[in-house]
Amino acid sequence: MSNTLYDHDLQLWISQTIQQLQNHEFESLDIEHLIEELVDLGKSERNTLRSNLKILLAHLLKLQVQHHVPDSMKASWYTSVVEHRQRVLDNLTDTPSLKSFLVEAVEKAYPDGRKIAIKEGKLAKFGVRVPEESEYPLTCPFLIEQILDEDFYG
Repeated sequence: MSNTLYDHDLQLWISQTIQQLQNHEFESLDIEHLIEELVDLGKSERNTLRSNLKILLAHLLKLQVQHHVPDSMKASWYTSVVEHRQRVLDNLTDTPSLKSFLVEAVEKAYPDGRKIAIKEGKLAKFGVRVPEESEYPLTCPFLIEQILDEDFYG
C-alpha cells in the first residue's frame, strides 16, 4: 500500500510539484503521478465538452421535435441552449485543440442527448403530445456549424 504525498494530500502534492518545476528540480519530480494527472486533465477537458454538448443537443432536439408545445415550455429549453452553447464555445476558446475532437464529441454526445430528450419528452404535461421515440433521429440532425451558431435553435 502506497503512502506517498500524492496519495495522502493531492493539493499539497500539486503545490510541491509546481514548486519543483519552477525551481527546475526535475530529478525530484513524481513523474509517474505527474503523467497520470496530465492524462486525466486531457480527459477532463474532453468530458466537459461532451457533457455540455449532450445537454445542448438534447434541447436543440426537443425544440425541433416538440416544436408544437407552448412557448412557456420552450422558454427553459432556449435558455439551456444559450447557456450550454456558450459553455461549448468557451471550452473551444480555452482549449482550441478540442476543435479537432468536436466531430467525435458530437458523435459520442448525441446518443445520450437523444436519450435525455426522449425521457424529458415523456414528462410532458397539460395535454401536450408525447412524441414517439422514432421522431427523434438516430443520428445527429445538426451540422457542427449549426450547433455552434448562436442564432440557431433547431
